[in-house]
Amino acid sequence: MIIAIDGPAASGKGTLGKRLAHHYGYRHLDTGVIYRAVAKALLDEGFDLTDEARAVAVAMELDPEKFGHPELKTQRIGDAASVVSAIPSVREALVNFQRQFAADPPGAVLDGRDIGTVICPDADVKIFVVADPQVRARRRTLEARARGEEADEAAVLADILKRDERDRNRAAAPLKAADDAHVLDNSNLDIEAGVRAAIAIVEAIRAQRK
Repeated sequence: MIIAIDGPAASGKGTLGKRLAHHYGYRHLDTGVIYRAVAKALLDEGFDLTDEARAVAVAMELDPEKFGHPELKTQRIGDAASVVSAIPSVREALVNFQRQFAADPPGAVLDGRDIGTVICPDADVKIFVVADPQVRARRRTLEARARGEEADEAAVLADILKRDERDRNRAAAPLKAADDAHVLDNSNLDIEAGVRAAIAIVEAIRAQRK
């Protein structure tokens, strides 16, 4: 089974993806980490984030062993990844990597912004997670402070709104819910309630297909 989870930044899709993967014994891929890894490599090497040729080269040489690097979670890398992910050729270079991950047994949960629309349009389950921008900004601020980073909630909110605009209006794989996606509003749900809601969606679909 392939479970595709999409949604804007800080909507909670990553946490839901991890928990669903654990619940069902599937593998999990936070596809945003892939773009963060590309962005970090470009910054580390001193290249401009809009250097398309170098960005594609980096994307083709990614080492999954480095996806756990703590710096990939920082606001700086997240902002950079939003720029890199808007480059169509970079997205194209990473499509096969994601599709192969999804296809390998026993099953997979992938979360991102174009999983249900582009990467896995035939996914068994598609969930589109939404949350109020102010709620997302608060969550992202608390996460940053928990890592010891300074974070201004108003600035985080402004960045989230800017990223939403860029993600929804980019030419390549814009952020949007697939026509057959189940929308999960995560604004007022704690982690456990959100997980229960996601599991309920998966179980309802599994029941329909029996």
